[in-house]
Amino acid sequence: MMNHLPEKPLPVTPPSGQSSPPMNALAKEQMTTREIYNVVSDTATGVNIRKSDNLVQAAFILLTVLAGAGLGATLAEFNDWGLPWFGGALIGAFAGLVLGLFASGIFLMVYRAMRHIKGKHD
Repeated sequence: MMNHLPEKPLPVTPPSGQSSPPMNALAKEQMTTREIYNVVSDTATGVNIRKSDNLVQAAFILLTVLAGAGLGATLAEFNDWGLPWFGGALIGAFAGLVLGLFASGIFLMVYRAMRHIKGKHD
């Protein structure tokens, strides 16, 4: 015999003689399936499916790749490394990609941790 759990948690009823807790306290205890997934994907494992987070990370990585490519091309052109400008641009773009990936990931990690501490699991 299989035990099926309800989709939403049942409200907590206080013991007899006590007043019921305020509605916002009950609402904070009940989380949607999406919020539960967000908590698990942010704290344990999983793919972040928030469109806003992915767009922020993509924009930040694009900016660091462009900045790294420009800096690498400039350094290769004005130094005696024997490297053509496009070689410096490729090395700089790769460095910008790595830097942007780590920096935006760390930013989102801290931002989402602060949101979870406040109880916002959007």
